[in-house]
Amino acid sequence: MSKAPQTLQEAVVFFADAENCREFMTNLRWPDGKIKCPTCGSVDVSYLPNARVFKCFARPAHDKVKFSLKVGTIFEESPIGLEKWLPVMWMLVNCKNGVSSWEIHRAVGVTQKTAWFMLQRGRLAMQSGSLTKMSGTIEADETFVGGKLINMHLDKQTRLRMGKKRTGGTEGKAVVMGLLDRNTREARVKVTPNNRAYHVRMNVIEHIEKGSTVYSDSLLPEPPS
Repeated sequence: MSKAPQTLQEAVVFFADAENCREFMTNLRWPDGKIKCPTCGSVDVSYLPNARVFKCFARPAHDKVKFSLKVGTIFEESPIGLEKWLPVMWMLVNCKNGVSSWEIHRAVGVTQKTAWFMLQRGRLAMQSGSLTKMSGTIEADETFVGGKLINMHLDKQTRLRMGKKRTGGTEGKAVVMGLLDRNTREARVKVTPNNRAYHVRMNVIEHIEKGSTVYSDSLLPEPPS
């Protein structure tokens, strides 16, 4: 691979080359050099340069024998190309004072709304330490973390109760959701605004690959498919 970019301008030019994107992502996802099919895990995979995708030749054949570098990563469900995603990730990692959606908008030429979406996905990857999603058999559950409301200062008790219904022992506590891979024991934990089904499902969609088996409670009636 060519010398890694040192400035944002260099990053934009570097990742504008599809071959640089392919080599960078390949080395990042499969550092041992053995490219694996995200569906079956086979290493009987070849790259199709004209289509810029990989093809799995494992037998018996399965659905989705062709896959791109985005499959199984936080980039998968986005129509945005790697030539824009990777400079954004470069900015997140190298800008010590942080980066805003407006900076991304100006730097890579996407709308501010798209830049905000990319920024959120990038931050999720930095929290988990990986660009890839979890797959296989995953457990999903949430809990409440924090002290009892009765032990809090009176002012804080008043603020928490104003305009809200009593929620028993969960009032005033932070909602923390955890995802656990039963096979690798990898765990990802995230604070969510509340424990409503919407936030639980969105966390699963963002972190777990489609087709995985998800075990949860009634807040997640339909696993990703």
